Amino acid sequence: LQDASLGQVSFSIFGSFGAALQVVLIFYLMLSSVVGFYSSPLFTRLLPERQDTPLTKIIGNCVSLLVLSSALPVFSRTLGITRFDLLGDFGRFNWLGNFYIVFLYNMGFAGLTTLCLVKRVSWAVQAELIRAFGEDR
Repeated sequence: LQDASLGQVSFSIFGSFGAALQVVLIFYLMLSSVVGFYSSPLFTRLLPERQDTPLTKIIGNCVSLLVLSSALPVFSRTLGITRFDLLGDFGRFNWLGNFYIVFLYNMGFAGLTTLCLVKRVSWAVQAELIRAFGEDR
């Protein structure tokens, strides 16, 4: 028997649908980490300005995006989304084999994500209810 060539066999137990879901989740993690990074009070000054960004700020943005993109494979592997590791050997991290660390990391991620989504939705609903009942006056 030959080993499966890259791209011919999905590592997901759900086949092509699972592989597509993994891609969507990884893009979501990438986008949310960039948005979260630039939303942080410490790094809001790093946001580029249209046609008025100094070279040091551009270099800072490049470094920040490089660090975020380098951390993405480890992050997705720790969450258990994929085994893809961009030619790195992230599977040899000893703490990835510790069930309790990975479980707590996943629970923390799920809890904070849920908290952010509930907060965002509940604030929007509260503001709309206040506006609808005329309490904003």
